[in-house]
Amino acid sequence: MRMKSVIAAAAVVLAFGIGGANAQQVEKKDLKLAVGGKPLLYYLPLTVAERLGYFKEAGLNVEINDFGGGAKSLQALVGGSADIVTGAFDHTVQMQAKGQPITAVALLGRYPGIVLAAVNKAGTITSIKELKGKKIGVTAPGSSTNFMVNYLLTQHGMTPEDVSFIGVGGGPSAVAAVKRGEIDAIANLDPVISQLEADGDVTTIADTRTEKGTLDTYGGPYPAAVLYTTPAFIKENPKTTQALVDVFVRTLKWLDQAKTEDVLKVLPPEYFLGNQTLYAQAFEHSKPTYSPDGRFSQEGAEAAYKVLKAFDKAVAATDIDLSKTYTNAYVEDSLKRIK
Repeated sequence: MRMKSVIAAAAVVLAFGIGGANAQQVEKKDLKLAVGGKPLLYYLPLTVAERLGYFKEAGLNVEINDFGGGAKSLQALVGGSADIVTGAFDHTVQMQAKGQPITAVALLGRYPGIVLAAVNKAGTITSIKELKGKKIGVTAPGSSTNFMVNYLLTQHGMTPEDVSFIGVGGGPSAVAAVKRGEIDAIANLDPVISQLEADGDVTTIADTRTEKGTLDTYGGPYPAAVLYTTPAFIKENPKTTQALVDVFVRTLKWLDQAKTEDVLKVLPPEYFLGNQTLYAQAFEHSKPTYSPDGRFSQEGAEAAYKVLKAFDKAVAATDIDLSKTYTNAYVEDSLKRIK
């Protein structure tokens, strides 16, 4: 770890009182976790942690509430009905601009895994500019799928107001919206996208399931799914926070080594959308998107800030302190103990 990162981690240790979660019992055992589209591969680490029993082994009772999209899970945190969220890193930047800071404590996805695709029923759409005036399905307005499209529109001389966004969720409802011809394009994730591709329903315009696709879309690395919460929660529950990060670091290490068949055995059948073979292929495409260790990079945070400034007026008008949007301190502590 570079000296700058060591100093930053030390500062967080002093501020939040971090120590090994096993040193004492956690402060808060019963937790409510919000997520926006749990069956999506974007959030696979959450389901794997749950199904492998890692939360219980850490002494935590975690109630998972699944919402239609990341914006709604963020609202649950802000409204006080959730303690923690697995959601998009983007929200940590946006909320600081609104004066309601949240902090990401573990990186789950190092590439977004979001795909923007044209719906073939809607006619031929081969470029971003041809989306003007079209209806675009996203998991939920204000979610990371929405942000990706917003950014691409601005990069092609348009604004988000040039299209209509429709929330279609991240599962069978998204597939149905395409097949019924309710939308002209879709920004979504696997396994939804792989299902639509296999059925010949969509044509890809932009794909961030790979490092190359992420660089082509955003111009740099881009943090995706993270575990985030409020600074107040972290300060009041440092050992609980550490226990949660331990769970996800352990899960990421398991995923990094797991074979496809190992993952399939862990998941509930309904995740496969009726086609386990296709889901297996989707997982193999998505596996590189997961962080191997949970660490954030300053470069990734800067990329997210640049993207959000392009279309979010509040972010553009605020001097964002990126050091407050994430911390690696808990992950570094986990990595000392979890091999």
